[in-house]
Order: sequence, then C-alpha cells, then structure tokens
Amino acid sequence: MGWFSKMFIIVITLIGSIIYHGHALSISLNDVECVSEYIANEGDIISGNFIVMDHDIFWGSDHPGIDFSVTAPDGTMAYSLKGISGEKFEFKALHHGIYKFCFHNPVSTPETVSFYIHVGHIPNEHDLAKDEHLDPINVKIAELREALESVISEQKYLKARDARHRYTNEGTRKRVVLFTMGEYILIGATSLMQVVYIRRLFSKSFAYNRV
Repeated sequence: MGWFSKMFIIVITLIGSIIYHGHALSISLNDVECVSEYIANEGDIISGNFIVMDHDIFWGSDHPGIDFSVTAPDGTMAYSLKGISGEKFEFKALHHGIYKFCFHNPVSTPETVSFYIHVGHIPNEHDLAKDEHLDPINVKIAELREALESVISEQKYLKARDARHRYTNEGTRKRVVLFTMGEYILIGATSLMQVVYIRRLFSKSFAYNRV
C-alpha cells in the first residue's frame, strides 16, 4: 500500500470517527430537559459546549441562569455548572454506561439551548495488549481525531455564540423600531392635545370679550 493510500485511509477514518462520535442538537427548555448518551469505555473523554440562544434578550439582571448537570451510570454527579448562560465542558468518564445530561431552567420563561457533545476514545497500552490488530498507528489516528475534534468543537461553540449575537441584534433592532414608533405616536398625541387646548383657550377668551 502506497503512502497516498495510507493517508487517504487515515483521513477517511478521522472523518468517520468524528461524524460518529459528535452530536449537536437544539433543546427547548421550559423546566428540566435531559439527554442521554451511552459511553462505551471507562476513561473516555466527554467534552462539548452549550449556549442559551435568547439569553441577551429575555434575561434580566435578576435572572438566576440555568443549571447544567451530568449524572453517571451509578447515580453520582459527574459534572455540574450553576447559574450560567453557556459554557464549554470536559471530563473523564469514570464508568462505562449511560450518562444523563440535564438542563434546569428555574424561571417560567422558555429558553432555547444549543447543545453539542463529543465522546473521545484514545487506545492505551491495555487496549493494545487485548487487541492484536490494534497497532500504534491506530493510536496516532485516534490522537489526530481528537485534536481535529477539539477544533471542530471550538468552531461549533463560536458559531453558536455568533448566532446568539445575531439573534440579540435582531431583537434589539425590533425593540428600537417599536420604541421609536411609540415615541412618535406619543409626540403626535401630545401635539394634538396642545392644539386642542390652545383652540379652546382662545375660544374662551373671545367669549369673555363679547361680555
């Protein structure tokens, strides 16, 4: 097998692994919403990020933020964040099994959360000893895959932040337009009331002069 063929196989393996291990979704959060993910190997690195898309529009200074928690298969808390509008996260799986990722919104206003998760696995010496078909080049492929995935995860996080900023700017623009229209209506109503008042005032003055 030539050098080009080996590189082609490595690239295809990297792309296929990232497509298989990465998950992105949008969650409508009213109270508590959870997403489950099966982790096949102990020691796998679980990473990802989330962004509250409408944070800048509907959140006031008294908003407590949303809570994020990860529950391990044995029921223990594997990771948690409290009172935030978005963050990147990363931790090591201490057990294999189903992990539950939950978001809690303490207020009644619905939120839209953009959520991305990735499960990374790099073979170690124990895996090499168990699998005779697993050679060091597979380990290098896994390391390159995880390095590429970290770049993709960062891009998704920045893209979600950019989308939130655009959403915020659009909402701000609409509010400015509505405020301006309301201001014009108020000024017009005030001017009309002044004209009516002045006309009535002059009308009374003429009435007094006739007497």
